[in-house]
Amino acid sequence: MKTILITGSTSGIGLGIAREFAKTKQYNIIFNGLETNGPEIAKNIALEFGIETLYNGANMLKPEELRTMVSEGVSKFGKIDVLINNAGIQFVSPIEDFPDDKWNAIIGINLTSAFYLSKAVWNAMKEQKFGRIINIASAHGLVASEFKSAYVASKHGILGLTKTLALEGAPFNITVNAICPGYVKTPLVEKQIADQAKAHHMSEEDVVSKVMLYKQAVKEFVSVETLGKTALFLAADTSNTVTGIALPVDGGWNAQ
Repeated sequence: MKTILITGSTSGIGLGIAREFAKTKQYNIIFNGLETNGPEIAKNIALEFGIETLYNGANMLKPEELRTMVSEGVSKFGKIDVLINNAGIQFVSPIEDFPDDKWNAIIGINLTSAFYLSKAVWNAMKEQKFGRIINIASAHGLVASEFKSAYVASKHGILGLTKTLALEGAPFNITVNAICPGYVKTPLVEKQIADQAKAHHMSEEDVVSKVMLYKQAVKEFVSVETLGKTALFLAADTSNTVTGIALPVDGGWNAQ
């Protein structure tokens, strides 16, 4: 059995990815997230799929908690083979009104936590001559949109980190890649649809087609199952020559 650590995995994209790994019955999973029932989520996955799990509620803004989470995972499972840096937040505002604390939080959670966690697992991955680090970036890691200065900066930054670590990891069979999703249908996005419909006096259908998916060629949300299967491909032993890439899963957004 391999062991995978997925940040932000008690909801949304992270939980969807965790379920895809759990289905294989080949991975123990270290869960992390803000949900108060995080331990229960991890336990239920363990029972459903017959695997072992661990929950740790480490705060992405606290490096010592991140290092402790890695240590607890290694203590329980012996090793960490795959790290998925998924935790992230968003805030939308014109630059002149963008709060300093929001900038710092977004950069800290979306980018800096991935640095700390990658550093924490790195030496062990080098020693075992195997490691897979997968960063959940965004279509906004490749292109920009107005009013998302911190988010776009963080996601562009995570691609730079991905490429650098891919070069450093290559001699040790450590691959580092990024997945760049378009809009994914999660409870968080569903709330955004309702909020934008009210704010713009539009129907929810128009918000989806004329705002959210306007830049995508395929007018469908990306599914969490698709992202999970993409992560499984990148985590596989046979993906040892796939490294340093930013893989768009965005309905053709970046093809334009």
